[in-house]
Amino acid sequence: MFRSRWLDRLTRVHPSVPAILFIPFIAVMATRGVHRLEWGPALVWIAGGYALWTLTEYWLHRALFHFEPSSGIGQRLHWMMHGVHHDHPNDPLRLVMPPSVSVPMAALFYLLFHSTVGPERTPALAAGFATGYLAYDMLHYAVHHAPPKTRLFRFLRSLHLRHHFEDDHAGYGVSAPYWDHVFGTAFRGRRADD
Repeated sequence: MFRSRWLDRLTRVHPSVPAILFIPFIAVMATRGVHRLEWGPALVWIAGGYALWTLTEYWLHRALFHFEPSSGIGQRLHWMMHGVHHDHPNDPLRLVMPPSVSVPMAALFYLLFHSTVGPERTPALAAGFATGYLAYDMLHYAVHHAPPKTRLFRFLRSLHLRHHFEDDHAGYGVSAPYWDHVFGTAFRGRRADD
């Protein structure tokens, strides 16, 4: 993808890397959230963070990853960010978000949470949000490389593969396909698991 080996390595990542980076972060944030808020309120904020992630996943995929500039540096950046995944959907090292993107993005969301909900609620919200992100990344890898064994997994896999090979203007919700129904981008016609 790049002439520079260094740049190419920044965009390729083993699927275990998000778990290695984010499980400790989630554990620390959840612990801080419970410490600052007590169990009940912390669990509500964690669940809210997870729900917020699902909405963020949908809109990042739809508005950012599928925004396609017609030329220039924007076109190249789009291809590096998401186009390469559509061109090579089974490349196992390009299915999860590289830390060069996920870590700065996590820091930006943490700062956004801190400025909007305050320091007491931010750890719990961030724990739920990061849990949603990690679930999404692992599910995204799995739908491309794991054999489907459950009806739910077959359904999610079918939806995502339809997004890749049938209509990339529908099916933006990888881990939360219900947002496609809410925003009118669900697949029309036959069911995904048919």
